Amino acid sequence: MKIAIYGAGAIGGHLGAMLSRTGANVGLIARGEHLEAMRKNGLRQILRDEEFTVYPTITDKPEELGPQDYVILTLKSYQAPDIVNDMQPLLGADTTVATAMNGIPWWYFYKHSGKLENYQITTVDPQNKQWDQIGAERAIGCITYVASEVAEPGVIKTSSSSFHYQIGEPDGSVSERCTKLKEVLERAGIQCQIRSEIRKDIWTKVMGNVAYNPTSALTLAHTGAMIEDPDMRIVLRQLMLEVISVGKALDADPGDQIDKRMTASLERAAFHKTSMLQDLERGRYMEILPIVGAVAELAKLCNIQTPTIDTILALVKLRAQMTGQLPNSLKTK
Repeated sequence: MKIAIYGAGAIGGHLGAMLSRTGANVGLIARGEHLEAMRKNGLRQILRDEEFTVYPTITDKPEELGPQDYVILTLKSYQAPDIVNDMQPLLGADTTVATAMNGIPWWYFYKHSGKLENYQITTVDPQNKQWDQIGAERAIGCITYVASEVAEPGVIKTSSSSFHYQIGEPDGSVSERCTKLKEVLERAGIQCQIRSEIRKDIWTKVMGNVAYNPTSALTLAHTGAMIEDPDMRIVLRQLMLEVISVGKALDADPGDQIDKRMTASLERAAFHKTSMLQDLERGRYMEILPIVGAVAELAKLCNIQTPTIDTILALVKLRAQMTGQLPNSLKTK
């Protein structure tokens, strides 16, 4: 089985390290200083109770890897449309593409069986590049619960005590391709569940994405500090309630999991900086539209009022603009 991980940052780097340690045939696609450091010194993974270095195939040229059985996308969601052309050499006749990225995935309405079936989300896939050039039939959902960061080029530091993935087919079936991926992940020490209602699980993850990511960029606080602040907890709760209301309107009610979600965040990653806060501190573009903007877009589509989400979206967009970290796709919006 050939697996390519496109984007070897905090999540992709951790996944690549764990898979490589088991001898899996895995190739990592990276760039810049991180790429050069891994080429020179290998990929160093720091876990809570151990650390190790692996030497997987690492490249910035997907064509060097050729067609894959699985391509796991672990980029920032706003980067994904721009790499569609580059990733074409990875796509064979039976290649599966797992979208392990924050926010609402571009394929969300594929096989949705509702009135919005095949609706294409403009905030996630502005020119339908992913839908048209990857093909929704290749896609499976992939949700990750791993608290990681690129500590320095070539080094991934993971603060989670355990690693959880949820994968699933858009139509809810238990497919052979999901079963095989689950087996590979579990051999690497990653807990993995095949989910029959992956869209509900997506909304559960998005609850945390929308609540924690933009607010951490605005407050500069890690997750635990926000949850433990009484006033901030009210804001987080309201954001989650609005996310739930959109999920319900799309027949993907994640259920009343707010307290459970906050408790889990404290247990798994109380001192973890969200990916958006990490990007802010490192001067990188921030992942705004696919996380917050997509929920706002779908809320309008369903005639759901989301005043708190809309306010946070306006604030974090301006925050990013003031520091030059607003993705190009947002600068004209």
